[in-house]
Amino acid sequence: MTAAKGRGGKRPSMFEVAKLAGVSHQTVSRVINHSPDVSEVTRAKVQAAIDRLGYRPSNSARALASQRSRTIGLIAGGLRFFGPISAISSIETMARAHELFMSVMLVHEAFCSQKDFETLCDTFDEQNVDAFIFLTPTDAMFSAACHAPVQQPRVLITSTHGAVDIRTAMAAIRPMDQRKVALVGIDQWGAMAEVMRLVAEYGHRRALYFAGPQEWRDAGTRLAAWRQLCAEHAVECVVEQCESWESAEAYTRMNHVLEDFGSRGAALPSLVVTANDSQAVGVMRALHEHRLRIPQDVSLVGFDDMPAMDNMLPPLTTVRPDFEQLGVAAMKQVLHLLGEGPEPTFAAASHGVGLVPAKVMLRNSLGPAAH
Repeated sequence: MTAAKGRGGKRPSMFEVAKLAGVSHQTVSRVINHSPDVSEVTRAKVQAAIDRLGYRPSNSARALASQRSRTIGLIAGGLRFFGPISAISSIETMARAHELFMSVMLVHEAFCSQKDFETLCDTFDEQNVDAFIFLTPTDAMFSAACHAPVQQPRVLITSTHGAVDIRTAMAAIRPMDQRKVALVGIDQWGAMAEVMRLVAEYGHRRALYFAGPQEWRDAGTRLAAWRQLCAEHAVECVVEQCESWESAEAYTRMNHVLEDFGSRGAALPSLVVTANDSQAVGVMRALHEHRLRIPQDVSLVGFDDMPAMDNMLPPLTTVRPDFEQLGVAAMKQVLHLLGEGPEPTFAAASHGVGLVPAKVMLRNSLGPAAH
């Protein structure tokens, strides 16, 4: 059976639903907005009229009734990378499940200035967004998100460490607005601690670490964690500082490292740890081309568990952040700040950031230290 049309074939209105159901249009509005102040009999009658007419509520009408746009503004950087894309997908899915709309603006994390960021926020203000989610992978974006003069609730997805200190950045937010701010991130420190536990168990005492670009907070957090853990477990570590996350740079740098060790006749570290999986791919290629076996000669560990890492040769031991849960946690914080849900709980927190777990995926690229 096809749905009935409104007058003149137009989209049926709330008033037509009210007339068919024999109730006021205010009652129809209460049913649409899930108000508890409607009897089940009346609710069923209104729903039957909605179904018969094929009525679909207008978002603008609902906004007038609730004084909310039901729209969340998302500003995100890092869109060339696996983690941010995964988190955004999860955020959008959960928003739809709660009948919220996502308005998304994607920026290049390296070129988004404070002025650019505030211009984007102003554009969202014109859409009357109810809240903001800021996915801020770099220090510059994190600082811009804290300094942005917005009055709506804001949730920042970020890492606990970086060149910009969280406490210092948060001080830029007016005290009256700080209660409307929440921070969520991945428990990268805990993940690196689990990597170190396995590394120590396998007897590795000398390691090479490929750090990510310094302006990225993920890179800063992973490097800080690794350095502290090496000191605590008496693991000697040399850091190779990369300017990008790309495999090509890691490949080139690993070749230079191998040639340097070879020219000096020095023994290679038994372990290479990289700040992401792309770097691990480049390192793996260089090791293969120098006829070094993984893990018999050198063990290798990555971070992110990008697709296909379990099918590398050998399969790559890496860290799997729960990006889906990160997106869910961000939306739960939004709902809480809007008064539509309980405050989410986290198994761990640091520097005011609620942390989502990451799991070490132990595969064949990590083995006992070569002697």
